[in-house]
Amino acid sequence: MSLKKNLTFLLLFFFAVYNAAAQNLISGKYSEEELFQLLTPLDEWKPFPVLDDRAAWQNADQEMMKEYLRYANENMDYDWPYIPATKSLLIDRTGDRDEYQAITFEKRRMLGTMILAELYENEGRFIDPIINGIWSICEESFWGVPAHLPKTKEYSGLMDVTRPFVDLFAAETATYLAWADYFFGDRFDEISPQIRKRIRHETQTRIFEPLMNQHHGWMAANANGRPPNNWNPWICSNWINTALLLADDEEKRAAQVYKAMEVLDEFLTPYPEDGGCDEGPSYWGAAAASLFDNISLLDLATNGAFQYVYEDEKVKNMGKFIYRAQISEDYFLNFADADPQPTMAASMIYRYGKAIQDPDMMKFGAYYRRENDFTLPRFHYFRNFFEVFMQEEFQKAEKGLPLPKDVWLPDIQVMVARDSEGSTDGFFLAGKGGHNDESHNHNDIGNYVVYYNGLPLLIDVGRGTYTRKTFSEERYSIWYNRSDYHNLPTINETTQLPGSQYRATEVSHEAGKNSSGMTLNIAQAYPENAGIVFWERVLKLDRGKKVTINDAFQLTQSNSLVQHLMTIYPAKVVEPGVLSIPFEDAQGNILPFELSYDAKSMVASVEKIALTEPEDKGIGQKWGDTIYRINLEYQSIPAKGKSTFVLKRE
Repeated sequence: MSLKKNLTFLLLFFFAVYNAAAQNLISGKYSEEELFQLLTPLDEWKPFPVLDDRAAWQNADQEMMKEYLRYANENMDYDWPYIPATKSLLIDRTGDRDEYQAITFEKRRMLGTMILAELYENEGRFIDPIINGIWSICEESFWGVPAHLPKTKEYSGLMDVTRPFVDLFAAETATYLAWADYFFGDRFDEISPQIRKRIRHETQTRIFEPLMNQHHGWMAANANGRPPNNWNPWICSNWINTALLLADDEEKRAAQVYKAMEVLDEFLTPYPEDGGCDEGPSYWGAAAASLFDNISLLDLATNGAFQYVYEDEKVKNMGKFIYRAQISEDYFLNFADADPQPTMAASMIYRYGKAIQDPDMMKFGAYYRRENDFTLPRFHYFRNFFEVFMQEEFQKAEKGLPLPKDVWLPDIQVMVARDSEGSTDGFFLAGKGGHNDESHNHNDIGNYVVYYNGLPLLIDVGRGTYTRKTFSEERYSIWYNRSDYHNLPTINETTQLPGSQYRATEVSHEAGKNSSGMTLNIAQAYPENAGIVFWERVLKLDRGKKVTINDAFQLTQSNSLVQHLMTIYPAKVVEPGVLSIPFEDAQGNILPFELSYDAKSMVASVEKIALTEPEDKGIGQKWGDTIYRINLEYQSIPAKGKSTFVLKRE
C-alpha cells in the first residue's frame, strides 16, 4: 500500500475512532474495566458525610436543616398509608392518576424529610419512623405509578408483580432507600438485620435485575425513531445513585454504572446540538438537568474523571437553554406540554452553570434562590444533599437574569426575540417550527406567543391535567393538543396531524438591531387533503413598536379557512378590521392592545373556552378560567392569498 494510501487509511481510522467517541460522549471514553478501576470502592464511597461525622454536618446549612426538623416533628406520628388496589384501578376506571400519586409521592417526601431531620438532630427519634416508611414502601406492589402501567387488559390498572419493570418513580423510590441505608445502616442493624436485607432484596428485584436484563422503551429511540426523552436521564440518575450506594459486588456495581452510561448516550447522542429541549423548560429540569445529575455523580465517584463532559459544546448549550427559553421572572416558553410558570431548581442550575463555567447560568440560578423557602421537592432527592452544603457560596453569588435579546435554536427551530437585552419591558415574541413527533408533542408547527412587559398577551395554552387519555390514542382529541387551539389556521376544515412527517420546511431566521423574526413554510404540517400548495408564515418583531404575522398561501381547494388566536383576555371587535385586547399590567392597569386584520377578507368572533373535562383542571390552575379563542374566518377564499395581523398598543 502506498504512503499516501496509508496516510488516508490512518486518517479515516482516527476520524472513525474520534467520531465514535464523540457520539458516545459518556460511555466512549472509558471501557467497563477502566470504569471499574476509576470508581471509588463501595466501602470508601463517602459522597456526603456519614451520620457520625457531626463536625461535617455542622457545615450543612443550619436554617434548612432546622426547617426539615420542624416539619418532621410536626409529622412524627405520620401513619404510613396503605394504597388500596382501587386507587390503582382508577387509571383504568376513570382515567384519574392523581389520587394514587398524591399518596405515593407524599410517602416518599415524608421519608426524605425524616432522613434529613435525623441527620441534623442525631438523637434517634426518627429512626423508627424511617424504618416504618421503608417497610411500608417495600410492601407496595409497585414503586411506580398506575399511569405508567401498560395499557392492556392484562394489566387494567394493577401491577403484575411477577414482571417488574422500572418507571420514573420506581427509580426515584430506590434512591430514597439507598440514602436511608447509607446514613443509617448501622442503626438499622442494631434493630434488625432484616431492614437492610429487605432494602437490598427489593432494590435488586425491582430495579437492578430489570434494568440489567430487560430492554425498557425509555432506554433508546422508539420504533418511529423518536429519541428518548427526560425519562432516560432522570431514571439513569437514580439508577447510578442507587448502584453506587447499594451494589455490594464491585464488578457488578461497575457493570450497573457502565450500562447506565451507555443508556445515557442514547439520550445525549441524538440530542440537538443547539441544546434545545423540545419538551420545554418545565421538563428541562428532568432532561438536561438530569443529565447534569448523572455527570456530577459520575465525576464525584471517579475523582473528577468526567470533567471532560462539561467541556462539550452540546452539554453547555443544554444547560443554557433554561435561560434562553425565559420570558420573564415568572414565565417561560411553554410549547408542547410545558408549563408557563415552572419552578426553578435554583441550586442545581447554579451548580450546572458553575460546571460549564457559564456566569450567566450561575447568576440565573442564584436569582431563583428563595430565602426561607425550604420545601422539600418531590423528586430528584439527592440534589438536596448538594444543596445543604453549598448555601454559603450560594448566598454570596451574584444574581441576575440574562434575558437575551435574540435566541435562535436552529435544530429545534425555535426563535426568541425581545425589545431590549436584559429587560422584560416591551414586547416578547417567540415562534416554533420543528415537527409533530416531538416529545410531549402538540400539533403546533408555526405557533407563536406574544408577551408584553413579561406578561402573556397571545398564549400557548400548554397542557392540562394528565389523565389516562393524555398519552393514549385519544391524545389529539384533547382540545389544547390540537392545532386549532393554537395560534394557527384551520385550512379546509383540516388541522395539523401528529407524526414526524408533519413538519416545517424552508425555515430561516433573521435578527438585527431594530427587528427580529423567522420565516417558515407550514404546509407540510397538514395532511394532503388540506389542499395546501404552500403556506409561508413570517413572524416579526419590530422592537418597541409592534408584532406582525404575515401569511402567504396557495391552495388547491377553497372550502373554508379560519385563523385562530389564543389569549387570556375577552377580546372584542371594536370595528371591522380591529380587535381590542384588554391586556392587564402587573399593577392591574388595563393597557388595551389593538389587533388589526383585513376586514374585507375576514370576519372576527371571540369564544370563551369552557373548562369542563377532567383534563381541563390543569388549565384552570395555570391560567384561571380565562381562555379565549379569536376566530378570523375568511368569507371568500382565494386560490392564492395573503393575510396580515398586526399587534400593537392602542
